[in-house]
Amino acid sequence: MVEQPTDLQAAGRRKARRRTTAVWAGRAALAIIVVGGWQWFTEAGWVDKFFFGQPSMIWDSLVKLFTEGTAFGSIWDNLWVTVQEAFFGFLLGTFVGIVLGILLGSNKYLSSVIGPYIRIVNSIPRIVLGSIFIVAFGLGVFPKILLAAVLVFFVVFFNAFQGVREVDQNLVANVRVLGASPFQVAVHVTIPSAMTWIIASLHTAFGFAIIGALVAEVLGAQKGVGLIISQAQGTFDPNTVFACMVIIAIVTLVAEFLISLLEHSLLKWRPPNRSEAQAI
Repeated sequence: MVEQPTDLQAAGRRKARRRTTAVWAGRAALAIIVVGGWQWFTEAGWVDKFFFGQPSMIWDSLVKLFTEGTAFGSIWDNLWVTVQEAFFGFLLGTFVGIVLGILLGSNKYLSSVIGPYIRIVNSIPRIVLGSIFIVAFGLGVFPKILLAAVLVFFVVFFNAFQGVREVDQNLVANVRVLGASPFQVAVHVTIPSAMTWIIASLHTAFGFAIIGALVAEVLGAQKGVGLIISQAQGTFDPNTVFACMVIIAIVTLVAEFLISLLEHSLLKWRPPNRSEAQAI
């Protein structure tokens, strides 16, 4: 008896649900093993909790942060500052990275002229750039946005540049033969073809935006999660450091989820890849 398409689709959905359940079970098991082992090792004295903290004490630090606040105000105020710095740095770095990546990827002359300077700037340690920005612009939000934007820029730029270089040149030539202008070629061929590369870079880019904001706050700030981490480090309080890392991890996961939604929205035209097709 030949299975009907509806039966095949139902079987595929059941298989996808079983796989999703197995994935979440594996994630939960891994978290339990890591956190439980960490707690066990510190309780047994095999790992020094003075240096590495302890999960139960990290939880106490989280509760304290959200109930008692910090020396620099409530945790919500500090988190909001860091999120703003990372978000605007992410937007700025993404915009400049996409524009320059597409421009240099499409123009070999500009790529030859500007390319070496981009590689030079990319070789500068980010912590040095952060110090320069803080000296030049003070302890406010702007230097943190700049450092976050720099980190995001290089991730997005190189992906956009490579994405443009991977565009089918025969397709570009055919569109030009049909009378398309350079702007029309960019809008209707180059950018859509490079979009997969660009969107892929955004998943990594927001993490770099968070890193840039935190590093700049550690170097000098009036508010922010990085400032809390810096103070906790100075007082040998690893539990508060890990508590702040947990908060940042949650923010990053939420951002990753939103970027995934954006990816599905912008790339609806793309045929499903092998892993996606198996779940249909």
